[in-house]
Amino acid sequence: MKLIGSYTSPYVRKIFVMLLEKGLTFEFVNDIPWESTSHVPQYNPLGKIPALVTADGEIFYDSPIVAEYIDLLDATPKFVPEDRQQALRVRQLEALSDGICDAAVLLVQEMMRPADKQNSDWIVRQRGKIDRGLDALERHAKEGKWLNGAQMTLADIATGCCLGYLNFRRVAPNWSLERPELVKLAERLFQRESFTRTEPPVT
Repeated sequence: MKLIGSYTSPYVRKIFVMLLEKGLTFEFVNDIPWESTSHVPQYNPLGKIPALVTADGEIFYDSPIVAEYIDLLDATPKFVPEDRQQALRVRQLEALSDGICDAAVLLVQEMMRPADKQNSDWIVRQRGKIDRGLDALERHAKEGKWLNGAQMTLADIATGCCLGYLNFRRVAPNWSLERPELVKLAERLFQRESFTRTEPPVT
């Protein structure tokens, strides 16, 4: 298999962590989609990462789809329950974590613009999404059923990658305040080899 992506993408990291946790052999190709020399559009017509090329040459893209494919492979552990109702709960938390990342990415892009051209209302809107999303994750982490439970799920991996991205981009420096369950979850996940090996590079 071949994973196409960037070391700094939380969506790519989610897939990277899954592959490492399952002990699957793959090649990682670092390809920045917004660079003019990028080959990402050859794998995903939308020009987005991650993309996964299977041993048979089939291509899957969009991180939830890639994650679904990986968990269907004959490799353990499984990160999504077989029961479809239970799987739906885990996938919804994955979507919530990815959505927080979406807002964080938009926030990073907006704050890269000159200060006099930044849209303050847009920035407030994205910060609101991040805060509400983190509050929801905290509630689920405290419940410990689909997230922060005894067995690591895709929700845990997605949340860990989300929190790692917030730390990396420093767009929500106070996310840990009054969210003790997310802090505990992050501390536990960040000690795993799969997370230490996929930590974004310092730039």
